[in-house]
Amino acid sequence: MFEPFASRTHERMQEVLMAPDAPGPAVHYYMIRGGSKKRNITVMETGTIGSEYIKTYGHYHIGNLDETYWFVQGEGVVVQQKLINADDPSCVEEFKATIVKPGDSVYMPPGHGHLIVNTGKEWMVMTDDSPVEGTQDSASMPGHADYEAVKKMRGFAYYVVERDGVPALVANPLYKEIRKTDFGGIKLVS
Repeated sequence: MFEPFASRTHERMQEVLMAPDAPGPAVHYYMIRGGSKKRNITVMETGTIGSEYIKTYGHYHIGNLDETYWFVQGEGVVVQQKLINADDPSCVEEFKATIVKPGDSVYMPPGHGHLIVNTGKEWMVMTDDSPVEGTQDSASMPGHADYEAVKKMRGFAYYVVERDGVPALVANPLYKEIRKTDFGGIKLVS
């Protein structure tokens, strides 16, 4: 039977954090999956793990699946990237960061990995139209999503960190090639 509620714990998130040994909240975010008839809801904690803002784990969709996120509360950054070749997660064709606020929506095209970062001082709440339901799916790790490439690279090509009170990007040293970037006005720091 499909269970619609899941949470992403600090222990699980350590696989994709810039500083996996830094302390963090017991739960980073909560997911309520609506299936094909209702939108999904995600509620994210505030704060940082080391200097990295709280984020979702990140994943790539399996197959030709797209998705849209609608932002209800909070401020953050949507991070998207497309791999050059799915067999080599260290080489990125395109990386994009988009600053979001309540009322915004962001489209995730097929083949683009994505994660959400909460850079604000309140819960980040968003809905999405990802088709999660059925016995083959888990609210925590849905069957249409590939998390292994993100886990292997310990996150996406850039981490979103707090620098002088504002979001900044730090390169993930595990990536070998990033062909095209759009940082959305966010500063790249070392």
